[in-house]
Amino acid sequence: MQDHEDDVILVDETDRAIGAHAKLAAHQLGLRHRAISVLVVNASGEILLQRRALGKYHSGGLWTNTCCSHPRPGEDVLVSAQRRLNEEMGFTTPLYPLFVTEYRAQVGSLIEHEIVHAFGGTYNGTVNPNAEEVSEHRWRKPETLKRDMIHQPELFTPWFQIYMDRHAAQIQALITKAQTQLSN
Repeated sequence: MQDHEDDVILVDETDRAIGAHAKLAAHQLGLRHRAISVLVVNASGEILLQRRALGKYHSGGLWTNTCCSHPRPGEDVLVSAQRRLNEEMGFTTPLYPLFVTEYRAQVGSLIEHEIVHAFGGTYNGTVNPNAEEVSEHRWRKPETLKRDMIHQPELFTPWFQIYMDRHAAQIQALITKAQTQLSN
């Protein structure tokens, strides 16, 4: 019996599910599939970053957004985002839709071709990352982050750089919401 927990949801250009495929094979073939990403900010307007563990199957050691993954076949994208935030970063917080974007990028010998459902959240508590997923974490102001991405893009995942470029307005709205919510 095959374990389908590591399958990704294949999608068409409208994000309609058209099947499932083994995660690694989908990345080797560059098949379009559904993904989730989470961006969490604090009351100081900083984004929580993680440095991917070196043992990850791609992009190990690179800095990226708070967490990212793939929903399991049949799993709702918000449920997946909440599950992965807790599994990767060791906390939960309410999440809400931030943006949906499609990108295709070479990551080592693999190809990421994803339609990403990004979620935002606000949080000021303790972060307890899973060492198998995350080697370190830090909070960064967006202006510092953008400067770092310009001067050292090789330190960041390609998808996170795309988010910071294409979706700056949505990320700024999340930061404004966090500063309002968490400072009261």
